[in-house]
Amino acid sequence: MMENLLMELRQLDINRAGDWPAAFKIAALIILLIAIVVTGHFLIWQEELETLERIQAEEETLKNTYLIKKRSAVNLPAMREQLKEIEQSLGTLLRQLPDKSEMEALLIDINQAGLGRGLQFELFKPATQETVNAFYAELPVAIRVTGDYHAFGAFASDIAQLSRIVTLNDINIKPGNDGKLILDAVAKTFRYLDEGEMTKQAENR
Repeated sequence: MMENLLMELRQLDINRAGDWPAAFKIAALIILLIAIVVTGHFLIWQEELETLERIQAEEETLKNTYLIKKRSAVNLPAMREQLKEIEQSLGTLLRQLPDKSEMEALLIDINQAGLGRGLQFELFKPATQETVNAFYAELPVAIRVTGDYHAFGAFASDIAQLSRIVTLNDINIKPGNDGKLILDAVAKTFRYLDEGEMTKQAENR
């Protein structure tokens, strides 16, 4: 049977395909269809599939970008309000920093706060040089006062309530004479830099 089939295939004339038996016509059409599909896949559809995959990836990226921007847009009023509050807080803090012309008055206020509580100053020595930061400078003042615990506490409270920012650091209390105590500390005062100083500070970075 196989020999007969091979013999019939050899006798087929491609130029007279219309006269072929129905089974051979169907088989030839199936083979031709498969060849067209395979050829089309490699020559046309493969490129189209790659383009489709690229477009789908771009679509996913655009969707993610849209969602991020949408969330930002939804939160924009809250973010603006938060920025406004930060600017107000920064403005409040900056107003608590004196400029150069006010530093002397601030040092007098610190001195008066101690004298007002009955403390006796043995040392009140501002540093000869400030420590300059991004937009402010700090000036440490070494102080030594004699008094009692209550006076020291009241003095620290008065310092905290000054309209300008002053911090007490490196506090050390030790016994003194006549039942008094000695308080050694560093009072740090701060001031904001003027425009020229900020420019110079930026150039030195």
